[in-house]
Amino acid sequence: MSSLQKIDKNLFQDLSEIIEQSKKQLAVQVNSTLTITYWQIGKRINDDVLQNQRAEYGKQLLTPVATQLANKFGRSFNEKNLRRMMRFAVVFPDFTIVASLVRQLSWTHFLMLFSVKNEDARMFYAQKTIEGSWGKRELKKQIERKVYERTEIAEIQNPTTIQNNNLETVIFKDPYFLDFLGLKDGYLEKDLESAIIKELEKENEVNV
Repeated sequence: MSSLQKIDKNLFQDLSEIIEQSKKQLAVQVNSTLTITYWQIGKRINDDVLQNQRAEYGKQLLTPVATQLANKFGRSFNEKNLRRMMRFAVVFPDFTIVASLVRQLSWTHFLMLFSVKNEDARMFYAQKTIEGSWGKRELKKQIERKVYERTEIAEIQNPTTIQNNNLETVIFKDPYFLDFLGLKDGYLEKDLESAIIKELEKENEVNV
């Protein structure tokens, strides 16, 4: 093999690594945008309902708004998910905490945490999810085992049995993430890349 061929091979490998890393960073950025969008929607609806001081108003408001949003932006904004967003803003009222977690947890992670009533326990599971790179199945398992309540903080589980899913892998499999980008199950990798880049270009246009 000539020295030129060796250089080309090394160059290709280096460039491939740069591209793969960039794709992961893009996925995390889009996931953050998605989750913060959900929190802001939930907060806005909650504020509107509270301002009118009537639970009945919320019921009347939600159905038509959800129908219009779902028609325009996809099924992620149907009534069921709008209610989840409202719950999100209630369970995590502090935006600074949300902002600190969205780069490390997917929307599905947050949905799992809704079932944890105790705030300290909720943050415990959130932190352990980040530290252990837990996927949704592992997080669900730990919550069901009542790890926090049993104070198994030092030894949560044998490390060899924990699913070591990094956030990027979890994000790519998250149906809410795909729907947010206008993709369906069985998407092609190039479609995902194009959708992510398109979303970032939109964001850049707004910020200019």
